[in-house]
Formats: sequence, C-alpha cells, structure tokens
Amino acid sequence: MASVLSYLRELNIVTMMLRILLAVLCGGLIGLERERKNRPAGFRTYMLTALGATLTVLLSLQLDQMLHGPWRALAESIGATQDVSRFGAEAAKGIGFLGAGTIIITARQQVKGLTTAAGLWASACLGLAIGAGFYSCAFISMLFMIVCMYALPPLERRMTRRAHHMNISLEI
Repeated sequence: MASVLSYLRELNIVTMMLRILLAVLCGGLIGLERERKNRPAGFRTYMLTALGATLTVLLSLQLDQMLHGPWRALAESIGATQDVSRFGAEAAKGIGFLGAGTIIITARQQVKGLTTAAGLWASACLGLAIGAGFYSCAFISMLFMIVCMYALPPLERRMTRRAHHMNISLEI
C-alpha cells in the first residue's frame, strides 16, 4: 500500500492522467449542486476550474523537474530560477476574477452569487491540492465542501426563518 501511495506522488504520465481525472470528477461533483439550483456557474464551470488549477500545478512541477534535469546546464548558464509556488498563487488570483463575475447586487441591494464565487475559489484550491498530489487533503476538503453545499442550506433556512430582524436601506 505504501508503495502505491509513493507511486501516486511521483510525476509521470499515469499520475498526471489520474490527477486530471480526479480534479474533473471532484469539480463536477461540487458543481452539480450549483447546476441543480440554476446558478451562473455550474457543473462544467466547476469541472473546468478544478481542471485548470490542477494543470497549473502539473505545469509548475514539470517545469521544476526540467530546470533541475535536462535543462539544468542551460538554466544555470542564463541564471534562470523558478519558484513553483507562484503558479498556484496566480491561479488562485485568477479564479478570484472568475468568481467576481458571478456576484451581483440586486435592485433591492441584496448580494447574490457569493456562494458560487466561494465555491469556484474552493474548487480551484481543490484542483491545486490534487495537482500537487496531496490526495488526502483534497479528499477531506471535498467532503467538507459537499457538506457546505448540500447539508448546510436547509439549516441556514431554518435559522433565518426563526430570526426576527429587519433590514432597512436608505439610498440618497
């Protein structure tokens, strides 16, 4: 079992395909809930978000291997360095812009789309973890994401139904 886990953490064609497949499946599973509720970002968007984040990490890891392997002499001669964490950080920023596109403020000054935006960002982070081969973290995170998306809305509705408050907004 330990040798299988060790193999799955290596970077080769089999593990790359597995990571990509896992990212698409996990992203799709989370996106189903948004699709079911007819939200702006749904099944395919979540799949592509997780896939893109996974590809970002795989590219980063591959480039790191190339700079420390076949391209080492060339990289040293021109002083090229590479920080593998930058790719993931930039992907997370880019997903922020994608998520911002799902947020709207209605005529009644209600903010809509925050859960979709947060879900897209979390889906991207899930893809980053899968791409890095951090399967246990990705699995646990996906379980928590599913609980947040599927199980918490009924609880939230029950809590807000019992709450006695009033929102007053004044526009000048």
